Amino acid sequence: MTTTPTTLAQTVERFLRHLRLERNMSTNTLTAYGRDLLRMVRYMQDEMGVERPEDLDRELLHEYLVALRDSGLQPRSIARHMSTLRTWGHYLVDRALIEENPATLLDMPKLEQDLPDVLTTAEVERLLAAPGTVTERAVRDTAMLETLYATGLRVSELVNLTLTDVDFDRGVVRCMGKGRKERLVPIGEVARAKLLGYLAEARPSLSRTANGRARRTAGSQALFITSQGKAMTRQGFWKLVKRHAMTAGIDKPISPHKLRHSFATHLLAGGADLRAVQAMLGHADIGTTQIYTHVHRERLREIYDRFHPRA
Repeated sequence: MTTTPTTLAQTVERFLRHLRLERNMSTNTLTAYGRDLLRMVRYMQDEMGVERPEDLDRELLHEYLVALRDSGLQPRSIARHMSTLRTWGHYLVDRALIEENPATLLDMPKLEQDLPDVLTTAEVERLLAAPGTVTERAVRDTAMLETLYATGLRVSELVNLTLTDVDFDRGVVRCMGKGRKERLVPIGEVARAKLLGYLAEARPSLSRTANGRARRTAGSQALFITSQGKAMTRQGFWKLVKRHAMTAGIDKPISPHKLRHSFATHLLAGGADLRAVQAMLGHADIGTTQIYTHVHRERLREIYDRFHPRA
């Protein structure tokens, strides 16, 4: 029985070895496959916090293709990446490393959209208000959405927060990012208040059974927990974001990562320093952050063309 590799990078190494030894591919082809796949692996680790092949899905890969498009990659190159991902996915299925190939149904990102499709500030406001405050889960969902938009954390970083990771006195969140690197991210007053409300009003109820006893689960120290008292998962949070986006009347594709995009774009639009945004996002390379400066410049151009009398 095949043992599942622990990381995406390991599956890429085995895939390239398979192409070289069993399919006798040329050096140039192997180099191209390796370059494309390692770029995907870096993105999944850095941006999505995904390390294992079984955690990949179609939506994550589609977001990756959108990121390629937004970085300026030409349609022909994106199509090559799609082909590489499909071939690699077939290999993973053949080796019983995953059950289904997430790249099979990938579509080319819409080319008429030149900019990353971030949420507007009005859309963010509607999304943050969508859960309401009627139930414990609604209070939790509001706190999670507010925290994500206030900090720009990766969804994996958000769901892995513990009860001791928020310093309310200093107004910062401590999170463990890529490569087990710890960073401190400021959190605004609104998100801070929502978190305090969640901890006082909702989490105690979610952590107790119907007869009032404390649940003994693996989520006992997790900041955000489900109605069963377990730690919230990335997939679970993804689903609730989509549900609240529908309630908010947001018809564009939505994901937790889109709030991270929006966080960075709105900060830069407000005059934030690029290096500061890089530190908050936890990007090792400022080049990863610079896509947001492109977004901001293009939006300024759009405003200028629209309103300047001699544009």
